[in-house]
Amino acid sequence: MAASFVTLFQWTLNSLLLHENEILLDVKDQIESLISQLDSVGSFTGDVGRILGRESCHGSWASELRGMLRQAEGYVDDFIVRAYGQTKKDRKDSIAEFGKELQNINSRVSEILNRRPRVETPPMLEEIQLFLRSNFVYDEKKETDLVSCMLNYINLPYDLKLSLLFCRVFLGRYGGSRDGVVRVLVAAGLVQAKPGELMEDKAHENIDKLISLRMIEEVKNDRDHFKVLSPYFGLSLGVIQAEEFFISSAESTIISPMARHVSFHDADNTIPNTNSFLHSLFVSAKDGLSEASSDCLRNVLHNAKLLRVLDFKNTQLKSLPDEVGKLVHLRYLGVRHSNITKLPESISNLRNLETLDIYWSGCEFELSNGVLNLARLRHLKMFQPMNDNEVRVPQGISRLRNLQTLEGIYAGSGIAKELGVMTQLRSLEVRCVSDDHADELYFSVVKLSMLRKLSLTVERERRRGSYKFENSFFPCLESFSPPPLLQTLELKGRLIEMPLWLGSMENLTKLYMCYSHLSENPTTILQFLPNLKDLVMWHAYKGKRMKKEFFRAGGFPNLEYLEIASHVLVEWTEMEEGALPSLKSLCFRNCLELMVLPEGLQHVTTLRTLRLHAHEDLIRRLSPTGGVENYKIKHIPLVTYIGHTLSSPGFWRRLPLQ
Repeated sequence: MAASFVTLFQWTLNSLLLHENEILLDVKDQIESLISQLDSVGSFTGDVGRILGRESCHGSWASELRGMLRQAEGYVDDFIVRAYGQTKKDRKDSIAEFGKELQNINSRVSEILNRRPRVETPPMLEEIQLFLRSNFVYDEKKETDLVSCMLNYINLPYDLKLSLLFCRVFLGRYGGSRDGVVRVLVAAGLVQAKPGELMEDKAHENIDKLISLRMIEEVKNDRDHFKVLSPYFGLSLGVIQAEEFFISSAESTIISPMARHVSFHDADNTIPNTNSFLHSLFVSAKDGLSEASSDCLRNVLHNAKLLRVLDFKNTQLKSLPDEVGKLVHLRYLGVRHSNITKLPESISNLRNLETLDIYWSGCEFELSNGVLNLARLRHLKMFQPMNDNEVRVPQGISRLRNLQTLEGIYAGSGIAKELGVMTQLRSLEVRCVSDDHADELYFSVVKLSMLRKLSLTVERERRRGSYKFENSFFPCLESFSPPPLLQTLELKGRLIEMPLWLGSMENLTKLYMCYSHLSENPTTILQFLPNLKDLVMWHAYKGKRMKKEFFRAGGFPNLEYLEIASHVLVEWTEMEEGALPSLKSLCFRNCLELMVLPEGLQHVTTLRTLRLHAHEDLIRRLSPTGGVENYKIKHIPLVTYIGHTLSSPGFWRRLPLQ
């Protein structure tokens, strides 16, 4: 683990130079000298030696270096905490003291490195086999593959190792959407980008590499998510247990001082004690936390002053304590599925905050003016379960010049105009779009040349105490012109006709059309989009019958995922051979009137999954035991319907409860 701590400590120092340049100007040379000296440890496989149990043989210097860097890390972080609250004179004295301590750290590092072995032997096959046999049930046939996978892990660059281990520990508890994983990896300091490179882009690149190496997989179901593939799922757990760097627990326990990233899942009444060096804390609860947990939370926040990531999910918290404003290192704050209606005023002190996720907050949530002081904020995600789910942001939101993600907002009251100068935005979600600001909103969005994702939801009609889409039409959408680099588009609301500009979106990869209720065929102008991979049509077409012109040969050349929901669709009669040549997953949701799947579906040989929520007569005709239309789907490896799956012996089997 020595090499791991060295790399992370270097990243910490580089991040400080980037974000705290003004405070650290007088000690910049000492910091750069320390970073340079630690470079020589980069080739050492000390983290592998610790995992394989080798460190006890010759690793006293590695243990000493690891312990010293842990202390140095705490000293550096404590210095930043103190410096924020000091007067100019006191800060000058602290910087001078800090400079002396940096010289001392440099000297100690030099002395320790002079005692390390000059040649570090690579991991031996016997060591790897011993590690595997202590973590897996012995299987001679599988061991060769496991050894190969372990070597693949050992040879990964360090930032890819961190990304893989993070996915293994936290995906199931935290949530596995790609953008969500990226935001946490960046905030937790587990990504190191080159000068001029966006940290988020580097994190996406790391995930793509792990996918290409077949270590993790992107899965499409109810939502996009990831899973760690076997055998890396088991291998990474063995590594985690050896290093104690990431910890996931359902128990109230004292956390190892080595741990930096901790997840408590299914927490009951209290939040367990944590160590003061903690960088990330995730807490989720099945039934919410008790009232007594509020006092416990204050103690946790008081103790863990070095937190960079603080994420609460399903806790039903009613408020956050003011102590959260003292977490000057905090870069990520998430309070999803809470009852919070207002954030504490002290949040304006979080000058390093990069992500604020208050999705599904309390009813009538309000965002105060204090958020305008968060100059480094990059991602603001919001949703409240009232009205049209929109959150009203304070005027002046355009002052947040680093903002890349802005989701869940209402664009009236002058906000639509402000959006036009937020040219750094990459993801924008606007709810409750109405006539009074639609033109100004569309005019502003056109200027957002960096925009990659856009979601627009129309203002819904209120009837009998609920909000409906049936008579809620998008205003003036035909006059809209999308930004040229847009990759994901979501339109939620009725359309009079298909916008012609949709057919020219050559960079579009994902399209969600919800409650469009079109009379015309919506695929006519979509089928020639060259890069479209995901198409979701939720009540987009109100016809009862889909014919072969919906999906013609050569159309949708790269479409991999197709999802259709309709209360009125009765039959999809036919599709041409050669249609949907890349389709991998086909999903029907809430199609309870659907009684016919198309002739020609049997020719879509790329199809891997079919999910059905359809009429019982259709299910019977598709049955492998005498179903007259089973030939249409028998080539598909996985077929499911309403909690059942078509198993390999050839019959419908109920899926196990998750």
